[in-house]
Amino acid sequence: MNTQKWHGHVTVISVARAAAAVVGCTALVLAVTGPGAQAQGRDLARQTLPANDGWASYGTGTTGGAKADADHVHTVSTWAEFKAALAADGDAPKIIKVKGTIDAVSEGCDAFAADGYDFDAYLEKYSPENWGLDTDLSAEPADSPEGLRAASAANQNKVIKAAVPANTTIVGIGGNAGFKGASLQITGVDNVIVRNLTFESPIDCFPQWDPTDGDKGNWNSEYDTAVVYGSTHVWIDHNTFTDGSHPDSAAPTYFGMLYQQHDGELDIVKGADYVTASWNVFADHDKTILIGNSDNAATTAIDRGHLKVTFHHNLFSNLVERAPRVRFGQVDSYNNHFVADDDYAYSFGIGKESQLVAEHNAFTLPEGISAAKVLKRWNAAPLTAADNTVNGQVTDLIAVHNAEIPAETLESGAGWTPTLRTKVDPVKAVPAIVDHRAGAGNAC
Repeated sequence: MNTQKWHGHVTVISVARAAAAVVGCTALVLAVTGPGAQAQGRDLARQTLPANDGWASYGTGTTGGAKADADHVHTVSTWAEFKAALAADGDAPKIIKVKGTIDAVSEGCDAFAADGYDFDAYLEKYSPENWGLDTDLSAEPADSPEGLRAASAANQNKVIKAAVPANTTIVGIGGNAGFKGASLQITGVDNVIVRNLTFESPIDCFPQWDPTDGDKGNWNSEYDTAVVYGSTHVWIDHNTFTDGSHPDSAAPTYFGMLYQQHDGELDIVKGADYVTASWNVFADHDKTILIGNSDNAATTAIDRGHLKVTFHHNLFSNLVERAPRVRFGQVDSYNNHFVADDDYAYSFGIGKESQLVAEHNAFTLPEGISAAKVLKRWNAAPLTAADNTVNGQVTDLIAVHNAEIPAETLESGAGWTPTLRTKVDPVKAVPAIVDHRAGAGNAC
């Protein structure tokens, strides 16, 4: 038996993985015909989302850059090459093949620091003892420690974000392709595929201290690994998302609070629609996936009626929360495996006007962690949660939650029935299937 290790935790992957992956590859090759598309054999770059495979198959389906001609197929191995390939030729169908690991912050955080920025000076000026906890830093001048921090952050922002155009497929070549420190911005476009890549979450080199955030103040960071912002028809498949060499467990504390340098792994916000996330690994992270980013009136007007997302056959391993947290959206989560550790807070966050359907999922919880924690109510909204197992036993997640947390009662019945599903596996088989076949290196 071999193992795959993410920082501080080990997820066991049996020797049956290769055989299971072959079976999965065969099934995929026979089912690569999305709406209007043709089968493309085993060329990952030309494969399209199968028909009925989640919300991203709705309507026109998701084909990415499958129709790209030879002049619009790029192989890249540096951050500069990747950004140049994204920018070339507008919205013409394009395929970008990623070779090896591309580091968007290869020169280190110091390369982004504005002249005069000094972290020790920042800590000295804004410590609770010197600054207090009643006033935020928004009025600080440009030459203050906060102003210089903001300028440094702006420098990083320009470098590590990469805008993904419409009709694009980004695919890893082989089993070791991916990105470190990058933030993919899928913003205001249609028809994007991202597959077979390992993402090490970007770190915010210059988190902001907010003395007014909570009773003790807090460090706030930017940069999600991938953001789907106002975009449609997006397929995120067979990727691995981790904090890699920069885990929260290794982060220091300042002012008594964790110096948080991570944001989300995958956020789907601002009226985004028709997204399928399948066969991914989301590992060793805190605030993992956010669907709908605010309850305020302006956001409600944008998000209501949108945020239709499917999650299936993903491995959620050693996460703290948000797998996902949902506002507004019709989210279908089935055949996923959730493996928790002692830091576990919850998996599904039930938010404003959400309509979550969570069925046929498997949860592996450590001793002492109750199944009541799987669901977390942020706002009253009905959900469907049927045929889920906890440590191998079929469990009514809503009933156990309501029994143990009566102050946050949840209502059953999401009000809709998912129809865009391919094969639904028996829930008791889900851990073996997902653990063997999810993640980068297993797409074919």
